[in-house]
Amino acid sequence: MVRPYAAKGHKRKKSKSERYDKDSEEEEDNAGFVEEEGAQKKLKPGESDEEKAEEAAQELSGIPVSLGGQQGTHKNSPAVIFILEKASLEVAKVGKSYQLLNSEDHANFLKKNNRNPAEYRPDISHQAILNILDSPLNKAGKLRALYVRTEKGVLIEIKPHVRIPRTFKRFAGIMLQLLQKLSISAVGKREKLLRVIKNPVTQYLPVNSLKIGFSHSSEKLVDMHDYVTSVDKDATLVFVVGAMAHGKIECDYIEDFISISGYPLSAAYCITRITNALERKHGIV
Repeated sequence: MVRPYAAKGHKRKKSKSERYDKDSEEEEDNAGFVEEEGAQKKLKPGESDEEKAEEAAQELSGIPVSLGGQQGTHKNSPAVIFILEKASLEVAKVGKSYQLLNSEDHANFLKKNNRNPAEYRPDISHQAILNILDSPLNKAGKLRALYVRTEKGVLIEIKPHVRIPRTFKRFAGIMLQLLQKLSISAVGKREKLLRVIKNPVTQYLPVNSLKIGFSHSSEKLVDMHDYVTSVDKDATLVFVVGAMAHGKIECDYIEDFISISGYPLSAAYCITRITNALERKHGIV
C-alpha cells in the first residue's frame, strides 16, 4: 500500500543547542557551523582550505603522558582543569573560502563589516594552549582537562595529550576544521582529540572543584605559590583565564577572583605563573 503523501514524516531540523559532537551518535552532521549575526550557517569550504586543514590534522597524532604522573589523572584524585574564556575563534567566508578570522590577515574584511580588528586575536588562544600542554604539570599527568569557550559561546574540549601545531598557520587550519566537523580524531585512531561539546562547562567539572578567575582589576592580589599551597589538597582547582586582547571575563560560576601581579599580564604568561606555582607545590621539576 502506498503511504499517503501527508503521512510522510518531515525531516527534523536540529536546533542551535544541538550543534555539538555526540559520542553516542553517528557523525552524520559533520558539515559544522559558524555563527554570524546570531544565526548558524553551514560551512562548505573550498577545496584549498579543506586540504590545508587535513594537512594540519596530520600533526595531531597525540603524545603520551609520563607514566609517573598517571595518578594525577585519576577521576577521584586531585587534578587541575583549565578553562580559556572569550577565545577569538570565529570562522567567516572571506572571498571564496572560509577562514579563521585574525586581525593581521583580515583587517580590511573586518573593517568593511564594521568589526574591530583588535578583537580578533586567535593567536592568544594558540599561545595559551601551547603553554598549558607544554608545561611539566601536564607531562606529569596533573592536567585533567582543558576547555576553550569562544566569544560566540562554542565550547571546545582539548585532550591533555594532544600535540597542537607549533605554527599559527597550522593551528588556524586545525581550528577551521574543528569548527566545521565538530571533532578531530587522532591519526589512525578513533579517539577524539578535539571536539565541540555541549554547554555549560560546569557540567564537566567535579563537585569538589574550586573555580578561580584571574583579572588585573581584582582587589585580591596574591602570591600564586602561597595561594595554591593554602588551598585544600583534596579540591580540584579550576583556573579560568581570559583568552582575549582586552576586557574582563564575567562568568557566574567563578567562586574566587584573584590578581597575581601588580601589572597586566598576557594570558600565556598568566598561565606560566599558574603552572610554575603548581609544579613547585607538587615537586615537579
